[in-house]
Amino acid sequence: MFNIGDKIVYPMHGAGTIDAIEEKEILGEKQQYYVIKMPGEVMVMVPTAKAETMGVRSIIDKQSANSVLEVLEKDETEMSTNWNKRYRENLDKMKTGDIYEVADVVRNLSFKQKEKGSLSTGEKKMLINAKQILVSELVLAEHSSKEEIEKLIDNKIDMSFKEYRVPTEAKIDLKQNAVNKFIPFDGAANA
Repeated sequence: MFNIGDKIVYPMHGAGTIDAIEEKEILGEKQQYYVIKMPGEVMVMVPTAKAETMGVRSIIDKQSANSVLEVLEKDETEMSTNWNKRYRENLDKMKTGDIYEVADVVRNLSFKQKEKGSLSTGEKKMLINAKQILVSELVLAEHSSKEEIEKLIDNKIDMSFKEYRVPTEAKIDLKQNAVNKFIPFDGAANA
């Protein structure tokens, strides 16, 4: 059971604060609802009796927030090359409401976007949604602004992309340059 003022996460929507607990009659049935104030002044109502089964949970603490940020610093996890399968797998991760899974989706799709230059419309929307969910929870957990958290996430992803992707490309370039320099030498030795 949550109380007014509790900061919670509603899977696929993000983090918010319980603004009120109200009793409403819908289709002749009276139920209590959490009225959750979400980012962007959006209000969501969730039946109190079903909140737990719907995946509503308390936000993470500051220590867990640091662990979530560490997910962004790692290399991407393996994803299917098939767009439809990859989309379904990422959607399943997001539906869990697990912030670590959401961070994994944000990092993986960000890497994919950096490698390809763009994403399909569906994956682009998923990245935007996953990032909004991640940002909304980290803002509350870190007691920070949306802008600061967005910048922090972008910086972590940029750094990990450079660490795990750019050196690989640089190594390939070095090998190609070494081969180009080696071939004329070999040719000169045989002449």
